[in-house]
Amino acid sequence: MSSAPSHASEDHEHDPIEDIIPMMPIVLPIGGAVLMFLLAFIAVNMA
Repeated sequence: MSSAPSHASEDHEHDPIEDIIPMMPIVLPIGGAVLMFLLAFIAVNMA
C-alpha cells in the first residue's frame, strides 16, 4: 500500500455552509418562531 493522501494538508474549496454553522443558535430559534407564527396564523384563519 502506498501512502494515502493526507486530508490535513489538502486545500479544499470554501464552503458557505461553514460560515452559517456558528450562527445556528440564533437562526434556528428565529426560524422556529416564524414557522410557529405562520402555522398559528393559518389555523386561526381556517377556524
